[in-house]
Amino acid sequence: LLGDRYRILEPSSGDSHDVHTARFCNTKRKHYESIGKLAPCARDASQPQDLVGLICLSEEAADKLGTTVISPASTALRETKKRRIRFYKIEVCMVAEARSPSPTTRRFLAPFHGQSISPPPIWLMRQAGRYLPEYRATREEAGSFLKLCYNPKLAAEVTLQPIRRYGFDAAILFADILIVPDALGQDVRFETGEGPRLDPITDQAGLKRLDPAATGEKFGLICETVQRLRQDLAVETALIGFCGAPWTVATYMVGGKGSPDQADARSWAYRDPDGFQKLIDILVEVSIEYLSGQVKAGADVLQIFDSWAGSLPDNEFARWVIDPTRVMVEQLKARHPGVPIIGFPRGAGASTAEFVTATGVDGVSCDTAMPLCAMRELNELDVVVQGNLDPLLLVSGGAALDRRVDEILAAMKGRRHIFNLGHGITPPTPPENVARLVERIRAAT
Repeated sequence: LLGDRYRILEPSSGDSHDVHTARFCNTKRKHYESIGKLAPCARDASQPQDLVGLICLSEEAADKLGTTVISPASTALRETKKRRIRFYKIEVCMVAEARSPSPTTRRFLAPFHGQSISPPPIWLMRQAGRYLPEYRATREEAGSFLKLCYNPKLAAEVTLQPIRRYGFDAAILFADILIVPDALGQDVRFETGEGPRLDPITDQAGLKRLDPAATGEKFGLICETVQRLRQDLAVETALIGFCGAPWTVATYMVGGKGSPDQADARSWAYRDPDGFQKLIDILVEVSIEYLSGQVKAGADVLQIFDSWAGSLPDNEFARWVIDPTRVMVEQLKARHPGVPIIGFPRGAGASTAEFVTATGVDGVSCDTAMPLCAMRELNELDVVVQGNLDPLLLVSGGAALDRRVDEILAAMKGRRHIFNLGHGITPPTPPENVARLVERIRAAT
């Protein structure tokens, strides 16, 4: 009953039926004090996975909470009267109400509901990152990049930092596309100044090192971050979950690092397409579970990052980019109808329209090279278009930044558009330039 509305924070001592204070947070983050009693309850298949207790409120307290009324509380209390009960301090949050907003409650969702709004919603890829001093401090506290990703408290903190600074319309989960191979059992490490390093898998024999059944623990930590974020974010702020697309993730798994041409993965795909298909199939399967877990934890929207989609010729693009994404979109929509999915086939160019129509994505993110006229044409395919400011303009700032922002806004005015970059924010970006960008977009009419 309470699993998606209440979060148990910490145990506290107390005998059965002692009275404790619960804090209720409404959508404006105003706090009400109410008296409640908490009784632990056994889980069963019909209950949410995170349900660990029931709170019993007096009628007076229930009136204070408005729509949050716990009707079977007295029954639960009667059933536990003969047992000694451990009590907890709890924070009561209207998560259930927050997860079903109208399109006008969360501006970010409006384009996915057929609405064109001005100014457009805005968020930026890598909006939580090294350009922010508060991020750098939290990263140092965590000890390493992967430790930061797997620490739900700190990962939630860095996700929220740009929201506090700039008031973006959406927060994106702080994690990394290489969480998937790491969870599968491939050795993944991030070396300072060099980026990710993996122990390469270069043939079918190497696939035996991967264990899809072992992903639960690490995926669970990421989903715990999502749960924290959905509770901490204001009701009007959307939450984006994400993963890397199978092709892009495979290029790192095969090459052992990033590369300018993804030659190792492309060569395996040419040399042994059936073997390479098995790797892609593993990534499709676990990525669906990963994203589904994020939705269950509170993500409103999903984005699939295919950063190296542009390195493939058209026939290989269809097999290794379009087909895996199509399967993921179909299965995720079957599980979570109504949750929008954005694809980002970076560098796809003229193949982007085929990607949109063949995969069934609800939105497409466009890189910096995509002409504005082509973005308008994509909009005609009944898809939300996202992008595509050059991240380097955020580094330079000034009149050039203002001019391009105005051009993008003018070209996409009256269309279903989400303002974003053509790729992620770079570390040298001055935070004040991001503030300038947001202010200019908010002032647009």
